[in-house]
Amino acid sequence: MGRRILNDALRTIVNAERRGKASVELKPISNVMSSFLKIMKDKGYIKNFQVYDPNRVGRITVELQGRVNDSKALTYRQDVKARDIERFTERTLPTRQWGYVVLTTPDGILDHEEAAKRNVGGQVLGFFY
Repeated sequence: MGRRILNDALRTIVNAERRGKASVELKPISNVMSSFLKIMKDKGYIKNFQVYDPNRVGRITVELQGRVNDSKALTYRQDVKARDIERFTERTLPTRQWGYVVLTTPDGILDHEEAAKRNVGGQVLGFFY
């Protein structure tokens, strides 16, 4: 169920971006989704997001910037070793200049550049560009 929640949220963000909306509301939420959105915010793909009432069903309001072209979550979490991260990103992302693959690692949820820098592998959550 958790993988589907993330995938639905990312597809909602992409659809709202394509329609030119300024913000979008996501429900239900998860901690993985919050971490994924934090990486998107740090990389400049969304302006900001706020989590409301995280103890219950909750919701997240995301302020869009118009920069997300596509974003997907893998419904199967594929294992990637530290030495294979570069090969996986070449296969998944359209170019080397932009886009990020998000991994869950023993060091937490990281993008592919940070995981390669720390030399840790993990499972692929999804990607955005």
